[in-house]
Amino acid sequence: MPAARRTSRAAGLRPAASAPARLRVGVVGAGRVGAVLGAALTAAGHDVVAASGVSAASAERAARLLPGVPLLPADEVVAAADLVVLAVPDDILAGLVAGLAGTGSWRPGQLAFHTSGAHGLAALAPAEEAGVLPLALHPAMTFTGAPEDADRLAGAPFGVTSRPEHRPVAETLVLEMGGEPFFVAEEDRRLYHAALVTGANHLVTLVAEAADLLRAAGVDAPARVLAPLLTAALDNGLRCGDRGLTGPVSRGDVGTVADHLHTLTERAPASVAAYVAMAQRTTERALAAGRLKRHEGAPLLDLLYEAADPAGSR
Repeated sequence: MPAARRTSRAAGLRPAASAPARLRVGVVGAGRVGAVLGAALTAAGHDVVAASGVSAASAERAARLLPGVPLLPADEVVAAADLVVLAVPDDILAGLVAGLAGTGSWRPGQLAFHTSGAHGLAALAPAEEAGVLPLALHPAMTFTGAPEDADRLAGAPFGVTSRPEHRPVAETLVLEMGGEPFFVAEEDRRLYHAALVTGANHLVTLVAEAADLLRAAGVDAPARVLAPLLTAALDNGLRCGDRGLTGPVSRGDVGTVADHLHTLTERAPASVAAYVAMAQRTTERALAAGRLKRHEGAPLLDLLYEAADPAGSR
């Protein structure tokens, strides 16, 4: 969003008609996500006045992305801010919000959004009861703490959950940070997050697993081998879904899959369970999509069920 447009829209961020265009922002959790979002809000014309972070990495990141911003305890960050960004781990979010409510840190008229994909508005209930406007704004993007993280916000999709009357506020904040909002219902928030974890976090594990197996097979530069293959596979999956599947499961090659299982058992036993689970789900999806006929998929599933439960306890 151009700077002029950002400034003009910022006046609509607060419920009060006389609200200033420039908001005082407090970032609770100056980690990989919080520091980047704080920098984006600064670029949009707001004033990050305080942040919290307990680790040395958070302090370094805040110094780099939020220069001059003091690191304070969470309750002092909230007290100093019109807009509070809660960028903390999922498991501590609800307790933190409730704890801040217990100390009287929240005040009517504040805005607060958290960045958790797994939580919706329920985690902010104690703040909302204190008169805070609650939002859940989750950047559907991976952040590693590297300098390029800030660039990844440009056009990044944000999963937004809000009260219907607060959607314009949520949309404006996301657009100001450089993202693109899409809305996720409160009751769908956990499923939404599980989908992203399956697609992104598990993908990293699969890629690293494949690279390790290639090294074990004597390939010195697994990234060079995997990059074009995985790029094409990702493109096929995004464009075609299950129709983009290739490989032995899509062909019903039971012998090849059996050979893989035998080899992995001998040379990479820690990888067997993951291979079986993914091959089993791949077979099920190939059957459902019509990529495999029932008579082709049944022998594969028999083989995989046996590999998953060799004692026959199913």
